[in-house]
Amino acid sequence: MNEPQVWVLIGVFTTIMLGGMTLMTTLINRATAEAINGVRGEIGGLRGEMNARFEAVHVRFDSLEKRVDQLDGDVAALTRHLWGRPEAG
Repeated sequence: MNEPQVWVLIGVFTTIMLGGMTLMTTLINRATAEAINGVRGEIGGLRGEMNARFEAVHVRFDSLEKRVDQLDGDVAALTRHLWGRPEAG
């Protein structure tokens, strides 16, 4: 092979290597971006589920608070009845 043919082969090899590296970099970037977007979607779903569960706990605590207030009133009424104390408030 003469010198121009060697330089052509070097150029072709370099072009193929750079093209392959560019293709791989692009594919890796796309795959990484898709994976990150998938994780973001999962986090969004978990955030919604967590908020719903906290809201359910909040509702249960409100219900419990009402029951305790009612029980407090009942105990106060029994105390007034048994010991004849005047109503407080």
